[in-house]
Amino acid sequence: MTPVADSPANSTSRSPSRSTAKGKAAAPARGSRPVPQLDIDPLIDDPDTRIVVCCGSGGVGKTTTAAALALRAAERGRDVVVLTIDPARRLAQSMGLTELDNTPRKVAGVDETKGGSLHAMMLDMKRTFDEIVEQHADRDRARQILENPFYQSLSAGFAGTQEYMAMEKLGQLHAGGSWDLIIVDTPPSRSALDFLDAPQRLGSFLDGRLIRILSAPAKVGGRGALKFLSAGMGLMTGALNKVVGAHLLTDIQTFVAALDTTFGGFRKRADATYKLLQARGTAFLVVAAPEKDALREAAYFVERLAAESMPLAGLVLNRVHETDAAQLSAERSAAAAETLLEQALDEDEAPSEDGPSAEDLRLVAGLLTLHAERLRMIGREERVRTRFTSIHPEVPLVEVPALPGDVHDLDGLRAIGRHLG
Repeated sequence: MTPVADSPANSTSRSPSRSTAKGKAAAPARGSRPVPQLDIDPLIDDPDTRIVVCCGSGGVGKTTTAAALALRAAERGRDVVVLTIDPARRLAQSMGLTELDNTPRKVAGVDETKGGSLHAMMLDMKRTFDEIVEQHADRDRARQILENPFYQSLSAGFAGTQEYMAMEKLGQLHAGGSWDLIIVDTPPSRSALDFLDAPQRLGSFLDGRLIRILSAPAKVGGRGALKFLSAGMGLMTGALNKVVGAHLLTDIQTFVAALDTTFGGFRKRADATYKLLQARGTAFLVVAAPEKDALREAAYFVERLAAESMPLAGLVLNRVHETDAAQLSAERSAAAAETLLEQALDEDEAPSEDGPSAEDLRLVAGLLTLHAERLRMIGREERVRTRFTSIHPEVPLVEVPALPGDVHDLDGLRAIGRHLG
């Protein structure tokens, strides 16, 4: 699972204004507009909340956040399924499962005294694509599609297929009605916006002019049509054949002819799921780390959600570093460390009988240096956070501190949930 923790020493911010209470948003600087606090518990307790989508750039803790939310919601009485698209399978490990697949599996060890339950699953991109074909084509046509080399390449690695299939699976889970809360961990894409763009991109490809042109012989029929196509597109198909093989046209024609009855379904289902994401009962949580690139991506996503009229619940800021010794500034700490190192050199040359040893002096100097580095990191995090909140002061915020170890079990997820709640 993407770790929320990445730091050995764990302590409160340099600024005395930042709240040390778990799950609290940082207090604003004096004179600035207050940052609204994101309180997760009312969101996941609300029976009208049916879908929570955790989104953000890669490596910011989306999987951890999704799993912690799912566990907390289940132990507060909701019937929850969490869908992860994390290829590293860390979610399974954290929940005590040997593996996850395309079928929801019940998570053991969850406190169900309030009537809730937790299931988890990991998206199998190709299996989901196969299920769509099997559902929307008769047996013979489905077999033709599934065995087609062009389809096999498309379903396994076409750009955007993973994001599209995540939307498909979300639609299937919602339509099934077995759970009253679905939590989605979006794919670890290069850009967080890919999750919203991919369905339209794949649908446009499947409905696009290139496919229609390449499939013309299969739809028109006859050698004359194939000869006409080959004459008009010889240069293009020749180049394509060199890249993907001599049977490109035949594979595409067979694929399109077999899939013809289901072509419209891709875009239709994508549009339906897109509307579901806009509907009341859906909430987006943007997950970020207190880093410039991650918060820039978070800002883009906040703006995109607003443009698409999608409901934003707030921002989860992971791995926030803290210190319990904010009164000792980085400058004073660094200066004291330098002084102690000089004393250690003097002690090496002329050891004293009753003073601290050179080894002790270096140890304290090292600790002071680490403290100074921690405070500088906290300062950088505060600056990028303030930049985000100044641009988007309306976005509710909750901070999750950097923990001393990785999250690898239900207790770790519960600890994250307490910070969120």
